[in-house]
Amino acid sequence: MRKYLVIGNWKMNFGRSESVTFLDEFIPIFKKRSDVEVGIAPPFTSLSICAEKLHGSSILLGAQNCHWVESGAYTGEISAGMLKELGCSFAIVGHSERRQLFGESDEGVNKRAAALLAADLTPVVCVGETLEERESGEAFKVVTRQLELGLAGISPKLISRVVIAYEPVWAIGTGKTASASEAQEVHSHIRKVISRLGGDSISKEVRILYGGSVNDKNAASLLGEKDIDGALVGGASLVAQKFASIAGFRV
Repeated sequence: MRKYLVIGNWKMNFGRSESVTFLDEFIPIFKKRSDVEVGIAPPFTSLSICAEKLHGSSILLGAQNCHWVESGAYTGEISAGMLKELGCSFAIVGHSERRQLFGESDEGVNKRAAALLAADLTPVVCVGETLEERESGEAFKVVTRQLELGLAGISPKLISRVVIAYEPVWAIGTGKTASASEAQEVHSHIRKVISRLGGDSISKEVRILYGGSVNDKNAASLLGEKDIDGALVGGASLVAQKFASIAGFRV
């Protein structure tokens, strides 16, 4: 049985002192559940202090991006090995904000995912369609392309270690959320694509998260769907009480 995974993506929020303040509030109220894993993805500058604060806890630490080369003349970049040394266990790649604002491609997502797997870290590969693509009936086509290119060349065994996050672009930071049934429809499609790429047994192992204005009010209904294995939470992960509520959801 797949274990739920709830990740807080802090984006460009919370420096070191704010991160400490958040975790000092969150850790005491976080109720660990045996069927749910919880992680946070702070900005790069807060990773080290968060690693210190989370030491000895069950809360996972991850990054919001990485580069695919181990080291070299790549000013401003961070490698998977550097993230692992800091105590990270996962990293988000292909987030729609990276794709839209910084021109990251499916091929780049593929390289990042492969580098993370090589460093024994978990890639959280984001996929999702824009509002225009959804309204034109292209949602499945877009998500299929992103999965095929993002996982190209990755063996079925390694695909089983990848986490997929479905984030409809039109629902990120807008307050709009796909209904539970709309989200489930795409998650089911994603699992079928993974089955084709890695086999039925692998598709049953891969966790598929939903992201896009997830909050403490809608999390339980979304995570109650058959193929939704957790959530990638944005704004609500910046409020300790709300994130603790999402992490401790009851379906």
